[in-house]
Amino acid sequence: MKGQETKITLTEKEMPTTWYNILPDLPKPLPPLLHPGTGQPSPLPPPLFSKGMQEQEFSKERNIEIPDEVLDIYKLWRPTPLIRAYRLEKALDTPAKIFYKYEGVSPAGSHKLNTAVAQAYYGKKDGIKRFATETGAGQWGSALALGCAFFGLELKVYMVKVSFNQKPYRRILMETWGAKCVPSPSQDTEIGRKILAEDPNSPGSLAIAISEAIEDAFGREDTYYSIGSVINSVLLHQTIIGQEAKKQMEKAGLYPDIIVGCIGGGSNFAGMFLPFVKDKIGGKKPNLRIINVEPTACPSMTKGPYTWDYGDVCGMAPIAKMYTLGHTFIPPGIHAGGLRYHGMAPIISHLHKLGYVEAKAVPQVATFQAGVQFARTEGIVPAPEPNHGIRVAIDEALACKKSGESKTILIALSGHGHFDLSAYDEFLSGKLQDYDYPAEKVKEALTHLPKVEYVEA
Repeated sequence: MKGQETKITLTEKEMPTTWYNILPDLPKPLPPLLHPGTGQPSPLPPPLFSKGMQEQEFSKERNIEIPDEVLDIYKLWRPTPLIRAYRLEKALDTPAKIFYKYEGVSPAGSHKLNTAVAQAYYGKKDGIKRFATETGAGQWGSALALGCAFFGLELKVYMVKVSFNQKPYRRILMETWGAKCVPSPSQDTEIGRKILAEDPNSPGSLAIAISEAIEDAFGREDTYYSIGSVINSVLLHQTIIGQEAKKQMEKAGLYPDIIVGCIGGGSNFAGMFLPFVKDKIGGKKPNLRIINVEPTACPSMTKGPYTWDYGDVCGMAPIAKMYTLGHTFIPPGIHAGGLRYHGMAPIISHLHKLGYVEAKAVPQVATFQAGVQFARTEGIVPAPEPNHGIRVAIDEALACKKSGESKTILIALSGHGHFDLSAYDEFLSGKLQDYDYPAEKVKEALTHLPKVEYVEA
């Protein structure tokens, strides 16, 4: 490895100054969001979101300018590094070239800060005082806590109970940055109290936490709701990742054959691959493979139908067309809390339906095996979520070893696992277990899908 460049960096001046919007480049228009009450096309529900988010959600402008105030904060950690995984390649004895785009260098430890800063900025611009949000593993809650701290806003976080108990340091991080964090379902909302009355031991789900946060936001005039994934405007903010990666790959003189990343709601991986999938849609790179990786315990894209469903458990969020396991489905308590969402981002779902991206599901133990191998070769302990993408990237690199092909593999490494060491402890002590696809629970949840009469053009 002597003399080989490991880290491909960009200067501050090379950092993108616009977000890339895929909507005008889609070969077929994205199905609209539907109002949860009328079932007809609708904007994001007012007064939940800022004017900036509303405009960006439906914009047909290809490149949307990043506000200077947001760029100034981005410069605290961006551009993030693209790293050639030479040591992992050597350990695998593969001819493949493996790169990873590392978002764990952000102050919050993950990619989530890219949209948290933007959403806090637009909320402050509208004059609100407070946000309410949900979080799974705590990456989003901690990122928004910091984003709100930057702009002097209050924050209430409803954290999925199983993750609240598994990851106490995420709560402490949120509180250090000034947020209030409670386990969901909670006693603080009517929805939470109802669910706890029915099941006092409910582990919670992202769909439940979303409902609580929306109820909170609807109940106060000074509060906006904020979401860390799924919707178009959030994926838009994350495209700074892929735009940087594209420039860095050009500096390396390479273009990826395979792009791999984990998906829960899909924001990190979409942020990586959307600037690249544009080339596939346009015919420049027809053989590019884009592999979305999810847990076998919550396999929305590999096992769920592509249909209309609510984004939350109580049907207050818009109805979106997506791959879903049913909004009432509560996944098993895997450590990748950020991947325990019942549905998938409409943009990713749409691209998968059109055949531009793939999906795979992998079990929990195998992902931690990959994460430990990555940590022992590259030095970075990944969060449980990106371990899913690393697992498939290693499998693809081993396939190259078998075939003798030298493919270029790009991994979206969304964040570090420094607050997830209890999960690694379970793995290292042999206590970590896999969870099978809960077919009967999903079958029951799918009976609660909304009845939609809207017919696409």
